[in-house]
Amino acid sequence: MQQIDPYILIMEASVIIILSFFFSEVAKRTNIPSVLMLIILGIVAKFGLDAAGLGNLNFFPILQILGIVGLIMIVLEAALELKLERDKYLSIGKALVVAALGLVASTWVAAIILQYFIDGMSSEVAWLYATPLSILSSAIIIPSVTGLKGAKREFHIYESTFSDILGIMLFYFLLSQTPVPVAPEEGLEVIEHHASGLAYLGNILVTIAASVVASYAIVLIFQNIKSHVKLFLLIAVLLLLYSLGKMAHLSSLIIILIFGLIIANMRLFFRGPLKKWLNYKKALHIYEDLHVVTVETAFVVRTFFFVIFGVTISLASLLSVDVAIVSLLIILSIYLIRFVLLRIFIGADLFPQLFVAPRGLITILLFYSIPQQLEVANFEPGILLFIIIGTSLIMTLAMVVDKKRTTSAIRKVASEPIGYERWKAPSLEDEVVTKEAKH
Repeated sequence: MQQIDPYILIMEASVIIILSFFFSEVAKRTNIPSVLMLIILGIVAKFGLDAAGLGNLNFFPILQILGIVGLIMIVLEAALELKLERDKYLSIGKALVVAALGLVASTWVAAIILQYFIDGMSSEVAWLYATPLSILSSAIIIPSVTGLKGAKREFHIYESTFSDILGIMLFYFLLSQTPVPVAPEEGLEVIEHHASGLAYLGNILVTIAASVVASYAIVLIFQNIKSHVKLFLLIAVLLLLYSLGKMAHLSSLIIILIFGLIIANMRLFFRGPLKKWLNYKKALHIYEDLHVVTVETAFVVRTFFFVIFGVTISLASLLSVDVAIVSLLIILSIYLIRFVLLRIFIGADLFPQLFVAPRGLITILLFYSIPQQLEVANFEPGILLFIIIGTSLIMTLAMVVDKKRTTSAIRKVASEPIGYERWKAPSLEDEVVTKEAKH
C-alpha cells in the first residue's frame, strides 16, 4: 500500500473542515443543506483519489466509527435543546405523535414498494430495509430550520429528534425479529433465535431505568470535579456507556437521550429531596460548556462522515430506471403520508413543514448495520442515495421559497409605513367654540 505523507493528511483534513464551515455559512444564506455540499465534495475527492491510485482504499471502518460517534453527538445535541416546559408539552406531544405515526406508516408503504419491485426480498427484510428510509435526519433538519419562527422551528427539532430515536429502536426491534441464516453460503437452513417482542420491551424498560440512574450519578459526580478537562471526560463516559449498552444488547441511544434531557432540565428532574444534592450553578456551567463541545464535535464528525460517504458512493446506480422508479414512489409516499398527518395534527399552515423531511446520517448508518446474511443482492444502493438527495433538494426548494416569501412580506410592510398626524393640545378657546357649535 502506498505510504501517505501525514502532513498531507493533516492539510486535507484542515481544508475539509474549513470548507465545511464555509458550506454552513452558505447554507444559512441559501438554505441549501451543507450535507449535500459535503457529499459533492466527497464525490470530487473520489476522482482525486482515483487519479492518485488510491481509489481502492477501504473507508468502511472509518465511516462506521464516524457514524456511531456522530449519531451519539447528534442525539445528545438535540436532547440538550429539548426544554421540557409546561407550555411546550402540547407541541412536544404533537411532534411525538407525528414522528411515530409517520415513521410506522412510511416504513409500511416503503416495505410494500420494495417487496414488489425487488426480487428476492421477503416481507420481514423489506421492513428492515424500509425503516432507515423512513427516518427524518436531525443532522440536516436542525441546522436548516434556524431561520423559521419559533413554533415551527421547535416542532422540527422535536419531530426529527423523536424520529431518530424511535426509528433506531424500530430498526433494532425488527432486526431482533428477522430470521437470519447462519451460513447461507453453505446452504444451511439454521436460523438464529431472537428475542420476543415482550423481551424487547423489557430490554427498553431496563435501559430506561439504567439510564436514569446513570444520568443522575453523572450529574452529581461531575458537578464536584474541579479539573478543567472534565468535558471530554464526560463525553468519554457517555461513549463508554453507549458501547457497553450495545454489547449488552440494550437500546443504548436511550442512555444518551435521557442524560441530555436530565441535564438540560435539571430544575424539573432535581426536585424534592434530590434538590439539596444539586449545585445548580456548577451543573449549569457543565451544561453550557457541554452544549458548546457537543455542537463543535457533531460538526466535525458530521463533516468527515458525509465527505467519506461521498467518496464511497457509486454514481452509476443513479442512472438506473428501476432505481428512479422505486425511489420516486417512496419519496411520493413520504410526502403524502406527511401531508395527511400534518393536516390532522398541525392544521392548514403546512408550509414549509410538509417538505422538511430529509433523510441522512442515520439512514446511511442503519443501512450499514444490516447483517451481511440479510443483504439482498438485487437491492441497488442508488435507491439510498437517490432518496437522500431527492428529499434534501425538495426541502431546500421549500426553504428558499419560504425565505423569499418572508422577505417579500417584510419589504412590503417596510415600504408602506404607518402614517401620522401632528397632534396639537386643545386650548380653552377651542373648547368654548366647540360647545357653542353644539348649541
